[in-house]
Amino acid sequence: MSRLKPQNQSEAGYRIKATKSVFPILNGMSLYRLFLESKGIREPHWHANADELGYCLKGEVLVSLYTNGNEREQFLVKAGDAFFIPSGALHDIENVGSERCDLILQFSHEDPEDFGISSTFGEFSDSVLGNTWNVPSATFNAMKRSTKDVFAVLNPTAVPVPEQARHASAYRYHLEGSNPLVEAEDGSARVARKNVWPILKQQALYSLDLKASGMREPHWHPETAELGFVKQGKGRMSILSPNGDVDTYEMNEGDVYFIPKAYPHHIENLGKDTLKLLIFFDQPMPGDIGFTAGVRSYSDEALSSVLGVSPQFFKNLPKYYEDLFIVKKIN
Repeated sequence: MSRLKPQNQSEAGYRIKATKSVFPILNGMSLYRLFLESKGIREPHWHANADELGYCLKGEVLVSLYTNGNEREQFLVKAGDAFFIPSGALHDIENVGSERCDLILQFSHEDPEDFGISSTFGEFSDSVLGNTWNVPSATFNAMKRSTKDVFAVLNPTAVPVPEQARHASAYRYHLEGSNPLVEAEDGSARVARKNVWPILKQQALYSLDLKASGMREPHWHPETAELGFVKQGKGRMSILSPNGDVDTYEMNEGDVYFIPKAYPHHIENLGKDTLKLLIFFDQPMPGDIGFTAGVRSYSDEALSSVLGVSPQFFKNLPKYYEDLFIVKKIN
């Protein structure tokens, strides 16, 4: 993602977009990386065709949300937090910290559509706006308007953080502070999915850590595609396509990868430090099938016939009746 050109640049910040136009394999998913300077504000806006699932890599932001039924919500997002914005909901993001913030934003569409409050004001005449607020049309003569979004601006005045924004919110989830779904000697996985975060509709997020000795066993996700971001470290992945092609590649910090539904793949750490991945799914309750338990669903005789070895070969392999998920690299 670091190789993509920044877009919508201003003194307040910029974003980098991995959408179908630059990553043609994407289907039903896309990823933005948003940087906002201190006191920077991503203007109030909404996404017409996609839910938004965000994760804060660095910094502290205040999210203000207005949605159906006159519902208003404000919540503070810090590093390690995830947050959710429904499709069509008006929201802004304000950097209330002293340093640049860094956010990963995943959308439930390969080419999200944005509308900003600035361009929407620009759409309507002074008369229409005057009628809306029951004031003379001349009231709006002083406002500079355009049908092109402002995107992000600096607020010279520090944004006060309301006390209620620090309280629990249905739209925020402290992913890195949650109990791990998997905690093994060689890594761990934390999840933001519908069973622990009920507001999710069609997305989920896993935070996967693999230690230097760790490997995510060969597996696939029967009903969900996977869109990953390398948060830290260096790793290797292999993916099998239906035509028999195998794509094996190395990935480094800032890289993005995509795996279509049910394509078998593995992930391993190639560095000395922990490999940290953010893995987004296009289902609120993603499932997976791994080698360790999946293979044991069949008899040694059946497996030996298919793979051309004696039944004793599989009798000698360790037997697991549940997937290990994370395994140790000994080779």
